[in-house]
Amino acid sequence: MKYRVILERRYQVPLHLEFLCPVISIVLALAVSAVLLVSLDVSPVRAFLAMWNGAFGSWWGLSEVVVKTIPLAICGIAVAISFRMKIWNIGAEGQIYLGALATAAVVRYAYVDSFPVMFVLMLAAAAAAGGFWGGIAGYLKARWNVNEIITTLMLNYVAIHLTDYFVYGPWRDPASLGFPMTAPFPEAARLPVLADTRVHVGILIALVLVLLYRVVLRWTRWGFEIRAIGENPKAADYAGISFLKNAVLVMVVSGALAAIAGMGEIAGLQGRLQPGLSPGYGYTAIIVAWLARLNPWSIFAVSFFMGGLFVGGESLQVVMRLPLSSIQVIQGLILFFVLASEFFRVYRIHIINTEAG
Repeated sequence: MKYRVILERRYQVPLHLEFLCPVISIVLALAVSAVLLVSLDVSPVRAFLAMWNGAFGSWWGLSEVVVKTIPLAICGIAVAISFRMKIWNIGAEGQIYLGALATAAVVRYAYVDSFPVMFVLMLAAAAAAGGFWGGIAGYLKARWNVNEIITTLMLNYVAIHLTDYFVYGPWRDPASLGFPMTAPFPEAARLPVLADTRVHVGILIALVLVLLYRVVLRWTRWGFEIRAIGENPKAADYAGISFLKNAVLVMVVSGALAAIAGMGEIAGLQGRLQPGLSPGYGYTAIIVAWLARLNPWSIFAVSFFMGGLFVGGESLQVVMRLPLSSIQVIQGLILFFVLASEFFRVYRIHIINTEAG
């Protein structure tokens, strides 16, 4: 018997698929991760329990999950707003570094002994630097149709190595005993922390950005233009919506938001500029945005879940003596299965017997 497979695009995705696809993706990713752990002679049950206890088994672990949630949520919003327009900003990681670099520059050259003033200066400098970085890729895409995936990805390396130049070179602290890092930030340049944890007020910034993302996309003209271009560029152009203007603007905003995450990392958490300030938050934010289906509230929830994976992965190093790269494998598997599930969410599969009747 001969069969033929027909793919039919869904014009309306059922609600149960919107929920089931990401859940099944995570379950399958963890199942494959379990197989890999077994191949390394590690009990998957013990490994996953160690991750759970490390992330959620204590107040300190839970607070550390929130610490990781802050940059993930901010960067998740940053990439989601460009993804809405079908412009793929893969450069959030580099934009984090640019934001941190600009923040350190303000502290070094424009320090004022006043937290409100320093907060505004650091926020503005970080947003301007990240916005400029994202705007480069946005203009190249809009003006000459240069692939933004390639440009944003390549700009990541430029930003990271530019940061390394200043940390290893002119900005290195003479009192750091040769370690590559700047001098500690003064108190007025540090974001306040909550209680006896490392959770800083960046969590409030993340919540505000989640709310703004919802308001802008749902109830503003610019949000309508973003959605119109993302859903049908030709129809949007016919309606007089400028792709050039919106492509540049959305990438400027996306880069600025990711850079604010960089500002939060060094002003709220680390207190100085140093190499490796981001363990891949900008890349993980892509997984966050896709798992959340670009929904702002879901982005925050998924950021919390991925933050748990980060903290749990650190526990694996201590308890199971596994490298941190093991958690990166799990994250990669989640992304793989999420992208695969997108196919089944968008298309309905029909198998027809060509020899019947």
